[in-house]
Amino acid sequence: MPTYEFICEKCKKPFTLILSVKEHAKGKFKCPKCKNGEVKQQISSFQTKTSKKS
Repeated sequence: MPTYEFICEKCKKPFTLILSVKEHAKGKFKCPKCKNGEVKQQISSFQTKTSKKS
């Protein structure tokens, strides 16, 4: 599942959530520290894992 990085607009605490694409599409995220619903998704790097076939 993808990992998404957010920052809370109220307390400025960054946090990471592991969500399915379906969960991310719902868009109802809350800060785990202050429970505020005003969060902003951050741009982050990602990794992929592929299988090598000959």
